[in-house]
Amino acid sequence: MPAIPMNKILATALFLGLLQTTLGQDKIKEFTQADTLRGTITPERSWWDVMRYDVYVRPVFEKKYTSGFNEITYTVVEESHPDKMQIDLQKPLKIDSVLMDGKEIKRYKRKGNVYWIETPPQAMGTEHKIKLYFSGKPHEAIRPPWDGGWSFSKDEQGRPWMTVTCQGLGASIWYPNKDHQSDEPDHGASLTMRVPKELTAVANGRLLDRTDHEDGTVSFKWGVENPISNYTIIPYIGHYVNFSQVYTGLKGKLDLNYWVMDYNLDKAKNYMPEEVHNMLDAFEYWFGPYPFYEDGYKLIEVDNTGMEHQTAVSYGNYYAPGYRGRDGSGTGLGLTWDFIIIHESGHEWFGNNITSNDLADMYVHESFTNYSETLFIDYIYGEESANEYNYGIRQGIRNDKPIIPAYGVNAQGSGDMYPKGGNMLHTIRHSIDDDKLFRNILAGLNQTFHNQTVDGPQIQQYFTEKTGYDYSKVFKQYLTTTEIPKLQLYIDWKNSLMYYRYTNCIEGFNLPLVLKGERESIRIAPDKTWKSTPITHRNQYLFTPGRIEKMYYLDVELLKNMEE
Repeated sequence: MPAIPMNKILATALFLGLLQTTLGQDKIKEFTQADTLRGTITPERSWWDVMRYDVYVRPVFEKKYTSGFNEITYTVVEESHPDKMQIDLQKPLKIDSVLMDGKEIKRYKRKGNVYWIETPPQAMGTEHKIKLYFSGKPHEAIRPPWDGGWSFSKDEQGRPWMTVTCQGLGASIWYPNKDHQSDEPDHGASLTMRVPKELTAVANGRLLDRTDHEDGTVSFKWGVENPISNYTIIPYIGHYVNFSQVYTGLKGKLDLNYWVMDYNLDKAKNYMPEEVHNMLDAFEYWFGPYPFYEDGYKLIEVDNTGMEHQTAVSYGNYYAPGYRGRDGSGTGLGLTWDFIIIHESGHEWFGNNITSNDLADMYVHESFTNYSETLFIDYIYGEESANEYNYGIRQGIRNDKPIIPAYGVNAQGSGDMYPKGGNMLHTIRHSIDDDKLFRNILAGLNQTFHNQTVDGPQIQQYFTEKTGYDYSKVFKQYLTTTEIPKLQLYIDWKNSLMYYRYTNCIEGFNLPLVLKGERESIRIAPDKTWKSTPITHRNQYLFTPGRIEKMYYLDVELLKNMEE
């Protein structure tokens, strides 16, 4: 298939408002066939639905080599479909052999990072198993977790320490699968790791089996009952030791496990539990029950900063508050809690429980989880501190390109999906001006879309339905443009009126504002036309630009006259 024609790309970009600037010139990325195969539900993907992954891997540390298999259980969901399936596995790994329902399949071919496996006729509604054996020297992560792949590193005592990071890049960087976020294994997954006996292997969920082999190796099999994104199925292999606790939460007893390097055990025991308990207290308050009580919660030490792997959150923040000693808000508030434990655990609700179908809607993961930091501060320190922190992280907003990129090509939008997305949600929260309702929306999202994959508009529509107000243009403003809406104010003291309007925004931008003091509040509904509301010397302070900007991601301008 040739590259997508420029006229189609242009039409799509104009529709989404996603024109980007690169090297000072306006241009639109021409996506390749590989991008389309990776990011689209092709006919060779759509006819089968993944029910379960059972992955086995045997890494060889000295050679940086891996071998193993993935047995995929799937159901046929289309009556008429191609007699082949698309399997993703990124080079330099290769598929060595294929078994379909126990019988060898010899007809398959590779194109780039995709294998086309020819399948026998299969009726709609039937269940089958395909077992894909693979091997090779996998891509090695250069700067994990930002660059994905295997990490073959050494701990502080010079001993082997291995793991994988692969968000965005895709789980096909280390094992064969249907590498698209929209299809999670409905009946869960298992990961078996065979390693030298002096090492311990940990993965998602609960330990299902441990087998010692005569050749001096041992296999650890871990598994989850819940659906799981394939990029969060992760091996952790090293000189791990464990301690555990039980947290009493909204759904009863939740098993907590901490897996750390043996030389960090005392440090971890004195540090991790309080942070985790505070996190669970805050997030169960705002988001509802931890989504995976059946599979438990784990925090696992790694030699990168950390990632949100489902029920197996990775941690590499030096057992200290902040983000490796930094505070992204510049307020000092970010140095009073452990960023990695809070942020990456927040993804258990937004990212792992609720997962976007398309990578383009990753703001569903990252914007909400960024905002979980503000909500954590609100729970611990109060609303004023939350306002300060949220305002402070604006220094990380670049407004370089839209948060939502093109769909269907595995494209990632601007990193602004973190701080700008968090400020967007803070803005909407203040606009709603009802924290009980706002909490119900966040918890309702996690209940309504529990263990589901979603499109971004479904999340937006949920806000509209629950608030009774159409926030779609507000989402569109912050997610698909780089303009910061400007609120212009003009005081007409002669008539005791405050005039206001929006500029630098899309047509129909309709964010209502609630301006609150200790004893009074004013609600206004600006648009692009001048409107007014009565003011007095007593309530004029509610319109102070700095005060408004702490609550809403707006530029506020106080005009000397209405002709400016």
